[in-house]
Amino acid sequence: MASPPSQSKVQLLLFFWVLFPLPHSSVNGFSKVKGVNLGGWLVVEGWIKPSLFDGIPNGDMLDGTKVQLRSVTLGKYVSAVNGGGMNVTVDRDIPSLWETFKLWRVSDTKFQFRTFGGQFLTSSSTEGLITASADSPSTSETFYIERNNGMIHIKLLSGPYVQATIENQLTADYYGVPGWDANAATFEMYLIENNLHGDYQLANGYGHNKAKEVLAKHRNSFVTYEDFSFLSHHGINTVRIPVGWWIVQDPNPPSPFVGGSLAALDRAFTWAQENDIKCIIDLHAAPGSQNGMEHSASRDGSVDWALSPEYISQSLDVIDFLSARYAKHPALLGIELLNEPSAAAVPLEVLVSYYQRGYQVVRTYSSTAYVIICQRIGNADPIELYQANIGDHNLVVDLHYYNLFDPYFTQLSTVDNIQFIYKSRQQQLEALNILNGPFTFIGEWVNEWNVTNASLIDYQMFGKAQLEVYNAASFGWSYWTLKNDRVHWDFEWSIRNNYLLLGSSLSKNPNILLLLTLTCTIILLHLDTAEYRISNGKQEGFMATLLRVKVVFGDLKDILEKTETKLSKAEEDL
Repeated sequence: MASPPSQSKVQLLLFFWVLFPLPHSSVNGFSKVKGVNLGGWLVVEGWIKPSLFDGIPNGDMLDGTKVQLRSVTLGKYVSAVNGGGMNVTVDRDIPSLWETFKLWRVSDTKFQFRTFGGQFLTSSSTEGLITASADSPSTSETFYIERNNGMIHIKLLSGPYVQATIENQLTADYYGVPGWDANAATFEMYLIENNLHGDYQLANGYGHNKAKEVLAKHRNSFVTYEDFSFLSHHGINTVRIPVGWWIVQDPNPPSPFVGGSLAALDRAFTWAQENDIKCIIDLHAAPGSQNGMEHSASRDGSVDWALSPEYISQSLDVIDFLSARYAKHPALLGIELLNEPSAAAVPLEVLVSYYQRGYQVVRTYSSTAYVIICQRIGNADPIELYQANIGDHNLVVDLHYYNLFDPYFTQLSTVDNIQFIYKSRQQQLEALNILNGPFTFIGEWVNEWNVTNASLIDYQMFGKAQLEVYNAASFGWSYWTLKNDRVHWDFEWSIRNNYLLLGSSLSKNPNILLLLTLTCTIILLHLDTAEYRISNGKQEGFMATLLRVKVVFGDLKDILEKTETKLSKAEEDL
């Protein structure tokens, strides 16, 4: 049985994508963005460089870590009734949301416990009870935690320990020093989730002085002049630079944040100018957090940005500061007003209002700088931003495309992933491009997926498919990210090891392109003659043979001969 035409088309396109470089195009006289994100540099993301957190005492108990507590004597879990705002009991056999607390770290031994409802455990009750009734933490909401493997003691700053009573209450009246045997003041602590490793966790985990030392070393070494030179050499013309809201108060930002990011950003602009690279400044972390993730510097996963006019006003102040400082710099290409606002927590009307005001702030300083607005992540259609009246000149909508982070992509094969790029992504871009509205920018994408044991050629095909399609975005694209301990997220590693083929070397030699075109013509003629009258299994093997032709790296004459040989063998199989 012949493969469906769509399958055959995709398989054929895979071969062409391995062959050809991207065409040149421009926006308003400037070449379309072929960019790379400087992620994990001025806004920390622990998954990019985990070693940044290695020296933190009690490093598994950072801000936002979710824990559950079980009394050793009662065998029951500590529970904030109704999720918080009321009493605390020790009477649950099976833990759930009410029994899960987020840690706020005060020091490496002192912590506060935040409930599901947002209140804090407190010892302020006159009856000696621990309740979940404090809206904000202070001394009465701060506890020492003593650890012994998986067990803990919880101690008030004033002296006594917390215990679970036989009446299933949590009280602060255990005096003396409890041992680690079965006693009322001993609890088992289960670390349920420890996913936040951002600027807040790093700075608050180390403390100011050590964090300043760690971040100074990181900012001075993670991105350097040599990286900009590398990018320029490989045809990259733009860097997208994530920054945090605290940059506006550099060099002495509010606690626990650490100064120094502004000086690093200044260096980046200098390096960019010297290497003919443009800069996009991206407000990646807004006050209060716009998405609850580590890269928005959320303390505990809460998303409070849209709830506070003060946070929104502070964000506009950051945009004003950055616009005033860099608007006249020759390396500035644009300013992104906010990265990845959450669709679940940021209402569209709030976001559009902010974007409209942010657009006007940038225009106060520059009539030409691009103003970039990011789509909401989650259940939201980016067309909502094209339909909003945000600005009328040099406005760009930023879309983030990953074949990850969704169950849909879990079991997709190499061909399935590329089909998704070719069909879904390309169709969306074509639809947005014809709206005659803002430019479209694929501000984040990566040559990584859920395909296990993928080969070099698989990665090359996937990367070329994305480059081919994302180059159709009217403003261009930007890879996530420059450097990463996870190698396929690391742009430099991917280029040096040929897992991502930009095709720049081929574009400089039209004669090679002509010969490659002839190669493809030969292949097309053979495929047309064969009329696809082979089984699915044999056809897949046939295409796999073609895909392994080393067009980009081998001697062309040798390649043509090998291609003819392989085609002849494939015909025999037919």
